[in-house]
Amino acid sequence: MAVRRFGEMIKVKDLEAYKKWHANPMPGVNEMIRECHLRNYTIYSRGEYLFATYEYDGEDFEADMAKMAADPNTQAWWDVVKPLMQPLEDRKEGEFWSGMEEVYHLE
Repeated sequence: MAVRRFGEMIKVKDLEAYKKWHANPMPGVNEMIRECHLRNYTIYSRGEYLFATYEYDGEDFEADMAKMAADPNTQAWWDVVKPLMQPLEDRKEGEFWSGMEEVYHLE
């Protein structure tokens, strides 16, 4: 299966707190991200916005995301970091981070 690339955006309410938590994530969080086949996961900030990009190299994205969402360590992590973010008003139904369309890629 080919690698899939993703880009997502969201607003951040408290960038300094968000940076603090991401400087030292809770135990198990990074391991679950890797276990669910996400690679090259990067989050950038600009003003009140966060931009995330990552690659998925697994076979079943929906199943891997469900596995991550069911993980107790990930749930504890989300309990801390989700209140620091504000979803975009024009997001699709069911989205927290807003998905973006890839318009150009060069390797």
